[in-house]
Amino acid sequence: MRADRLISLLMLLQTNGRMTADALAKRLEVSPRTIYRDLDALSGAGVPVYAERGPHGGCMLMESYRTNLTGLNEKEVQALFMFTVPGLLADLGAEKASEAAMLKLMASLPAPFQQDAAFVQQRLHLDPAAWFQPDEAVPFLSLLQTAVWQNKRVRMTYRRGDGQWVKRLLDPYGLVAKASVWYVVGTIYGDMIQVYRVSRVVEAALTGSQFSRPDAFDLAAFWQQWRNQFEAQQNSLLVTLRVPSDSGPLLARLFGEGIVNSLLASQDSPKDVAHSLISLTFDSMESACRQLLGLGTAVEVLTPHALRQMLYEHAQLAMRQYQQYLASEPEVLPYEVSGVKPA
Repeated sequence: MRADRLISLLMLLQTNGRMTADALAKRLEVSPRTIYRDLDALSGAGVPVYAERGPHGGCMLMESYRTNLTGLNEKEVQALFMFTVPGLLADLGAEKASEAAMLKLMASLPAPFQQDAAFVQQRLHLDPAAWFQPDEAVPFLSLLQTAVWQNKRVRMTYRRGDGQWVKRLLDPYGLVAKASVWYVVGTIYGDMIQVYRVSRVVEAALTGSQFSRPDAFDLAAFWQQWRNQFEAQQNSLLVTLRVPSDSGPLLARLFGEGIVNSLLASQDSPKDVAHSLISLTFDSMESACRQLLGLGTAVEVLTPHALRQMLYEHAQLAMRQYQQYLASEPEVLPYEVSGVKPA
């Protein structure tokens, strides 16, 4: 166990250059005192590692020292080859480079580990694209990637969700892919961090000036917090429905497989086993009306009353829209639609 930890410690220092004993202890899940003992062990084995005190101190390796030891075990090799997503890498222009890197890594591994990597590649495929959603055009993704890599400020024109175009001078901190949809995270003049959908960037250009990216900014942590806040704001309308108990397949296609569990866990009443009560959340009254109206009589909205009223009004409008043509158009017999004339 200690040998694995010493290798991990060595790799952390080689990758990060300088780390405090507290940071190393947190990463390796040991105490700072254990880290100092491990540093002594590495030093005794001839590894040029040392520690400096003071506010700018830390643990580090001699700059000239590098090891070609991968330090990978079987599970780490398998995990490494799990997370290659060709579609997203292609968006970034890195698919070929990723393939080449994986080939080099594969060649450097011992034969048993090569088999582990091949095993994973043949049995696991990650497809981030959502069903029935066309790929979004992201013509400025490459430029934004360059800006993120080089801390370059970007001048862009952005189309908001309401269709309005706005000008922005953005300091891009990072890129995020969410279910094959790309977002750029950054600030405007160092103000509050914002998130922009890359497919809505209409124009973009590098300004030539650089910005200072905060050392403490953690892209993954920010995204998790922002996503939680966004979902909480969007899913603010609670709707109660009465649905047939056998409507699971229909509702699952629209609202996800989790709806099936809700159907199984609830019934309208012991006397009405044919129906169930379920609750769904929507981001607005209009969104709920749009999605539920398409289900026709397959569901009945119980609450809120305002949504019931909105559905009624839309149904009346649809009825009037088509009713005006019924009187003027000739009657179409059933067999004229089906093509099968009764004997």
